[in-house]
Amino acid sequence: MVTTNIKRQLVIIGGAEDKEGDCQILREFLRRAGGTKAHIVIMTAATELPREVGENYIRVFERLGAEKVRIVDTETREDAASSTALAAVNDATGIFFTGGDQARITSILKDTQLDEAIHKRFAEGVVVAGTSAGAAVMPDTMIVEGDSETNPRIEIVDIGPGMGFLPGVIIDQHFSQRGRLGRLISALLQEPADLGFGIDENTAMVVTDNQIEVVGEGAVTIVDESDATHNNIDEILKDEPLAIFGAKLHILPNGYKFDLETRKPILHNASVADSSVPVGSGNV
Repeated sequence: MVTTNIKRQLVIIGGAEDKEGDCQILREFLRRAGGTKAHIVIMTAATELPREVGENYIRVFERLGAEKVRIVDTETREDAASSTALAAVNDATGIFFTGGDQARITSILKDTQLDEAIHKRFAEGVVVAGTSAGAAVMPDTMIVEGDSETNPRIEIVDIGPGMGFLPGVIIDQHFSQRGRLGRLISALLQEPADLGFGIDENTAMVVTDNQIEVVGEGAVTIVDESDATHNNIDEILKDEPLAIFGAKLHILPNGYKFDLETRKPILHNASVADSSVPVGSGNV
């Protein structure tokens, strides 16, 4: 039997990460991608300003010491078959999706040769990262758009296929800054996924196989509805309020970890935290 030590790693960023100071999150991505030997590919499919956005990241990663940084700009699906783009991905040790519009990423890249190449490299151990829109596309089902600062209702969120790097979850970004708990719960209840992750700005959830570590100045909010005792999604119209009983809510700041298999936070790298707070209770 052949064994492998290849780790699948994702750096999923809530947007507005520091690019001028210590760059804690981008530094963590670069370190995991090979440090001073890293070959970084900047995927700009999400943005309508690919050169401006891409060159900003080139400056950051070169300042931090990356050996090679390249932009892969795909404006059309035909661009996703480019031999130059495919060669860049095959040479990469780290692949970074910028912010912009997550629907552009999936409409341009999903089910193309470049998509296949990126997933192949991810399975081989290349670190994949994304910020803002680049974070939203990480699950197999993503939030395409939706309203912020509102109570959960079916109508406030649109859902579509994501890129499938972290299946079975829902991810939202700019989370506490834009008051997006309502839309995360709305998306979660409309999908088979049981876990929802809301990532604050300048904050990342770093995934290594089945373990998540939070890095940055904010927090990651986790909603786990796997043991929920009731919701009313099959009883209401799309503009009526959603109800949910018995879901769990975890708030994890910098340095805290979470186990995707046990669905529990990890306390001090050793014991598993048993405490949780039901969403909708008077304790939230």
